[in-house]
Amino acid sequence: MNAAHPSIHPVWLRITHWLNALAVVVLMMSGWRIYNATSFLGFSIPTGITLGGWLGGALQWHFAAMWILAINGLLYLAMNLASARLGRKFFPLSIKGLTADFLAALRGQLTHADPSRYNMVQRLAYLFVMLDSVLIVASGLVLWKSVQFPIVRELLGGYEGARLVHFAAMAGLAAFVAIHLVMVALVPRTLVYMVRGR
Repeated sequence: MNAAHPSIHPVWLRITHWLNALAVVVLMMSGWRIYNATSFLGFSIPTGITLGGWLGGALQWHFAAMWILAINGLLYLAMNLASARLGRKFFPLSIKGLTADFLAALRGQLTHADPSRYNMVQRLAYLFVMLDSVLIVASGLVLWKSVQFPIVRELLGGYEGARLVHFAAMAGLAAFVAIHLVMVALVPRTLVYMVRGR
């Protein structure tokens, strides 16, 4: 490691980040194609941004990416816990600090001077993604193997409830991705950190 340019993101973090990003893109695009097979909310997703070509193909892409997200997500969480990074990077959280950082972000005055430290808005956003991903996987398991996960199915309001939860959780993740990409565009050096680590 170069002392003049200390590491911001360790190798394991960068690998899991990019694998998760790939899995999420495939899951969203194939999931939209699967949704279009029923359009149970009364609208359809433009086919140009879906993946799979037909329902069977979309399901194959979805299941393949599901395993990547689940296994890689567990590895990401385990490494964060084992390295104590979870507590160090994402906590503490406070309403006062979150409000101040959120208002500063709205005014375009949120500082990014120290790339090794997450502000309160980033902490909340990343914690949201972790919890949202758990909800996506849990509801996805109910949609895939409803009989094998009866407790999870009932907790999510039955099969139809799980379908709504899965779509809503995906929409939340898509919103995070869109905001995340805007923030990267506004502070492009964060992309360099996530590629090179420093």
